[in-house]
Parts: sequence; C-alpha cells; structure tokens
Amino acid sequence: MQPVTTIWVIEDDPSIRQGLIRALTADGHTVNSAESVFEMHGLSGPPALVLLDVNLPDGDGFEVCRSLLARFPDVRVIMLTARAEEIDVIDGLDAGAVDYVTKPFRLAELRARIRAQLRAGSSSEDSTPIEVLSYADIRVDTASRRAWHRDEELVLRVKEFDLLVRLLRDGGRVVRREDLMRDVWDEHWFGSTKTLDVHIAALRRRFGETPGARSRIVTIRGVGFRFEDPR
Repeated sequence: MQPVTTIWVIEDDPSIRQGLIRALTADGHTVNSAESVFEMHGLSGPPALVLLDVNLPDGDGFEVCRSLLARFPDVRVIMLTARAEEIDVIDGLDAGAVDYVTKPFRLAELRARIRAQLRAGSSSEDSTPIEVLSYADIRVDTASRRAWHRDEELVLRVKEFDLLVRLLRDGGRVVRREDLMRDVWDEHWFGSTKTLDVHIAALRRRFGETPGARSRIVTIRGVGFRFEDPR
C-alpha cells in the first residue's frame, strides 16, 4: 500500500482542482490545495509532492517551482499546464520539475505518474552506496549526488543527474531509449519519449556544448544514446 503523504494541488481551475482533491484523497493522501500563489503560502507542509499549474492568476508557475524547491529541497513537482510547446517543457524541467503533464490529461495516467514519483522520492531517501563514476572529462559521485565537468561542478536537476549516471554506467556503449525511460523514469512510463530528448538537450547545455558541435552524448537514430569522449 502507498504510504500516506501530503500532496499540494496548486490549480486555479476549480473543476480540475476539486477532481484532483477527490482522486488523491481516495488514494489515501492528505491533500492541501490553493488556487493562487497567495493562498499557497498559507498551506501547511512540507509536501512530498506538488501538482502545480503553470498559469496562475498571481504568479508564474516556473518561478513558483523554483521557490518551492528552495523552501522544500526534496519536494517533487509535477507541472500541469495547457502549454505543450517544447520550450515550455524545457523551462519547466529547468525550473526543477520532475514531470510535465499537459492538459487535458487522463486522471488514471496522472495518478500512476504520482505513484512513480512518490516511489522515486522514497527510494532516494534510503542509504546509497558510495559510487564514483568517471568517463572522459565527466565525474559523478552518486552518494552525494554531485557531478563535475573537468574541475567545474555541474548544477543538475534530479532527472538530469539520474540520466547522466545511467549513461556513464554504460560509457562507450549504446543505451536504448526504452532502457533509459525504464531506469530513469520508472518502469511504468507512458507513450512518448520526448521528455528524454529534452533532458538529453539539457545535459548537453550543462556541458557547454553548442548546437552542431561534437557531443559527449551521441544520438544513435532509432536506437538510443551513447556517452563517449568528445576529443
């Protein structure tokens, strides 16, 4: 059984908000809700997970996401929005969201995504064996969740770090898209692997790579990706 957790629903559409409250309460969660940033500041916490609308009447959801993570570093934020352009997805993930769900969404799928994120959050709190991975000019310490490009520490989002670790463990070998989705986004991922492409692009930017330049993460069309030495 899923342990009881506190979930915040920050959504200004009353029909969506009430539907989420009913569904999550039925799943056994404690649900606090708000229709604005102002109301959100009055909620009791800390939450384990936040469902966050991007277009709020008194604030930008991306900035709200950053402020939530500054206040609750371990919270997992899932963006809910009608904005489905790739740049919006990138902005949401760069702000620290672990998932980005576009409206209209299927409630059963969203609940499954929430369960997956709560499992991931719970497992990340367990003791982690010390593991240091290095390939080419990238080094990662999985226990401290820190990564370096040469001597410069990288600032990575949760899934960017997890994806980098997965690629480094098979450095020089092709990792299939399906395996990356299963290992980084849980075994119960749905449909499109677009979020993988967004995170790969984000990692390339973290390494300071420019479009058209040789990348450490090589795309193998129709198969997956390979991490290699760019020199």
